[in-house]
Amino acid sequence: MPSPSLYETDFYAWTQEQVTLLRNEQWSQIDVQNLIEEIQSLGKQQRQELRNRLSALIGHLLKWQYQSQHRSRSWLATLRIQRLDIAELLEDNPSLKPYLEEALRKAYFKSVELAVGETDLPKQTFPVECPYSLSEIVDYDFYPGEPSKLVDESEQ
Repeated sequence: MPSPSLYETDFYAWTQEQVTLLRNEQWSQIDVQNLIEEIQSLGKQQRQELRNRLSALIGHLLKWQYQSQHRSRSWLATLRIQRLDIAELLEDNPSLKPYLEEALRKAYFKSVELAVGETDLPKQTFPVECPYSLSEIVDYDFYPGEPSKLVDESEQ
């Protein structure tokens, strides 16, 4: 039985070794198969990050709309930070933009679970499909439901 590879025993050391091999153009020594898997995984992580950010943002939009009596500065901060993080993620990875609609559909289910878990409202309270357009979701000035003094106060 072959001994475990560096990739299996010390991932960080393996990455540093691969960087050195690439920089020194030592092509024959590069762990091509594992390098391919890791690069592919990085792309998947960016898509997952987008879905996670959208889930958190939409979940808080739902809470904002359906439990307006519990709105807080914390909720407002979460909405703003998630929007900033999504904008930054898309700026760093513009090729994710065509994936936004699919990511929105996938993220919405988690958003409802977040809203249900944090509001104690029944799942049937929330629409089956996302009630917000993508442009509304990422719009810094969009806050669903009745107007809130919190938004006005934070802008001063």
